[in-house]
Amino acid sequence: MSEAILEPPADEALRKARGNVLRLAAAQAFAGANSTVIVATSGIAGSMFSPDPAYATVPVSVFVVGSAIATLPQGWVARRWGRRTAFVIGTGFGVLAGLVGSVAMYAGSFWLLCLATFFGGIYAAVAASYRFAATDGAPLDFRPRAISWVMVGGVFAGILGPQLVQWTMNIWQPYLFSASYLAQAVIALIAMVVLAGVDLPKPTAADLRAGRPLAEIVRQPAFLTAALCGVVAYGLMNLVMTSAPLAMRMCGLSLGDSNLGIQWHVLAMYGPSFFTGSLIARFGSKLVVASGMVLIAIAALVGLSGLTVWHFWIGLIFLGVGWNFGFVGASAMVVETHRPEERNKVQAFNDFLIFGTMAAGSFSSGHLLTAFGWDAVNHVVFGPVLLAMLALAIAARAGRGATNRPVT
Repeated sequence: MSEAILEPPADEALRKARGNVLRLAAAQAFAGANSTVIVATSGIAGSMFSPDPAYATVPVSVFVVGSAIATLPQGWVARRWGRRTAFVIGTGFGVLAGLVGSVAMYAGSFWLLCLATFFGGIYAAVAASYRFAATDGAPLDFRPRAISWVMVGGVFAGILGPQLVQWTMNIWQPYLFSASYLAQAVIALIAMVVLAGVDLPKPTAADLRAGRPLAEIVRQPAFLTAALCGVVAYGLMNLVMTSAPLAMRMCGLSLGDSNLGIQWHVLAMYGPSFFTGSLIARFGSKLVVASGMVLIAIAALVGLSGLTVWHFWIGLIFLGVGWNFGFVGASAMVVETHRPEERNKVQAFNDFLIFGTMAAGSFSSGHLLTAFGWDAVNHVVFGPVLLAMLALAIAARAGRGATNRPVT
């Protein structure tokens, strides 16, 4: 029987892909709420519980470390037992993050808070693969839209996460945020139920042996450019977003202002996903990524121009949209660099680079802010943006050269 006969009809593959996208987008919303709760609360809680003000953002850094450590193992689990198994394990860590975080707030324990954010980072690492899972078995022309539409779930995370904090942070006085973390554990349980219905291709024995060596794949200029842009987009977003709530507090702004700023930021991160896939299909992923880098640089310029609540909010909005264009575009570029049987190891390695770089840089964010101020955080943005733009320009020029080269 030929391979063509074994493959499902195109319309059946598209129907299944759309069903998966719907479930994965819902799971993305719940997982994004987990991350939003951690970002909105752990810097403030860290400043309350930490032995030194410079350690205030360490819990957020531990969150990133958890993400970095979990990326390769979750890729291995997905490759051996399937993505759905990896997803259920990841949401289990999300439940643990909420339960341990609630106890940490009750006990006033800095180290328990770090353990909770570490578990939350593992959950986030698994959730980061939802966007790639949406492309499994999907028609080729649907894949950029599948990635983009899964990210739409973050729009609801941008509403759910900050509001969850706002509604619950004072329920168990004087234990600020304790109820917020408990509510987040419940949300992760709901996500587990949603993900149980995802219908993705099951791994085969051939998948474990087939494909090129990872070292060969990641040496491709196309992969290197995609990975660099993903690292820059996510790394800079994390640096500025992590510092912003604490910087707003240092400027005398209220906790409500901070929560609302993070809410607008998360909405800006995921809202463009309604049309980012269409932009990639029309203009190409490289141009969309370059636009994202420009917007991230504009966010830094806004941050340098003033310290009012509006400067923080507008800067966070530009930062969010820039991250969306940069990250979704870079993810679409990664999908173009590997074969189907190589997807789990290549995608996991790409996310390891992203979260690993973030982990290396995030520990310095608290010290950077407390020692040098909010302006220093924004000044750091420009160098990596220029590096990413240079890589994109070289890749675009190489692409034109390949297109114009005569066929022999």
